[in-house]
Formats: sequence, C-alpha cells, structure tokens
Amino acid sequence: MTLSLFDQFMSPALFGIPLIALALSLPWTMFPKPSSRWLNSRLIALQGWFISRFTQQIFQPINLGGHKWASLLTSLMLYLISLNMLGLLPYTFTPTTQLSLNMAFAVPLWLATVIIGMRTQPTHALGHLLPEGTPTPLIPVLIVIETISLFIRPLALGVRLTANLTAGHLLIQLIATAAFVLLPLMPAVAIVSSALLLLLTLLEVAVAMIQAYVFVLLLSLYLQENV
Repeated sequence: MTLSLFDQFMSPALFGIPLIALALSLPWTMFPKPSSRWLNSRLIALQGWFISRFTQQIFQPINLGGHKWASLLTSLMLYLISLNMLGLLPYTFTPTTQLSLNMAFAVPLWLATVIIGMRTQPTHALGHLLPEGTPTPLIPVLIVIETISLFIRPLALGVRLTANLTAGHLLIQLIATAAFVLLPLMPAVAIVSSALLLLLTLLEVAVAMIQAYVFVLLLSLYLQENV
C-alpha cells in the first residue's frame, strides 16, 4: 500500500524514454500568444494585467538594479503555477514534486543573487553574516550560524515546494481511495468523503498558486538583500 501511494511521484516513461521532458515543455505551449490585431483578446488582456500587477508588487521594494530580474522571475512564477496546476489533472505527472527539479530551480537563482551581492557590494553582503551590536564572545558563533542559514536557503526553497505539493497529492489519493472503497459499504460516509475531496482539491488549487508565488517572493527577497 505504501509503495502504491508513492508510485504517482515516479517519473513516467514510454518505451524507456522519460516523459518528464514533455511535462516540462507542455506549459510553454499553453500560454496565449499576442496577435497582430489592434485589440487583444480577453485572455491575453487578463494575462497582461496579471503579469503587470505581479511585477509591480514583487519589484516595488527593490531598487532599479534588481528590475533586470523582472522577466525571469515573472516567467518562473507562471511556469511553476502551470506545472503545479497541470499536475492536479487526472493521469498527469507533477514535475515539481521532484526535489531534484526544485533544487535545480532554487540553487542557481540563489547563487546568482549571492554572487551579485559579492560583486556589487561585498561589504554589505558580508555584513549580513554578523548582526550589528553583537557581543564580542558571540561573534564566531553567530558567523557560523548565519553562514549555515545562508546555505540552507536554497534547500528550504526546494523542500518547501516539494513537501507542500507531495502532501496535497497524497491526501487527495488517500481520500479518493477511501471514498471508492466505502461507496458500496457505507454510501453516506462515501458521499461525505467525496465532498471533503472536492474541498481538498480546491485547496490544492490555491496551494499550487501560493507555493509558486512564495518561491518567487523569497527569491526576490534574497535579491533585495544583495542589490
């Protein structure tokens, strides 16, 4: 039973070829493309409004030097939302439940923010390792603690996204299995379980969007510290 629960997180393959590449490329084909007409469609207008509001909210506290990251972080959030939402459909695979993939997103972007801070303002970047007013005996200990917390940041980004999506998918499968098994035995309980499953699915839709937003928001905060 335990193995069957986690089989949904295995990368699917067809004729020995992993299909995770198809799952990763599918979201890019779903976004509407701007047309040559004078007036855009409602879908393109809604997409443009969402991107504009998100960019304004994320980059408002960041100075102009960090605005170069606007297109990258906005594209990343839309991409993560698409992957998370597509994974909620039946008979689909969610690539963002793989810790290796999430770490591949988190580590290079976090490392880029650190390198930018070290190049542009090394004194300020290194100053984060030692809070102001620290007693002299605690300086070595705090430097070690702050260094460890700095290197844990990408791991926290990847684990947070993986754990939230994995837990949601497991709960959905457990409740759906319970409703299916209880239907011939206790129909009333099965109906209640189905209603709970519907509410949980709506919650998972919200979690899929919120976790993508939190991932990009934390990256923008790391960028704000180093720009």
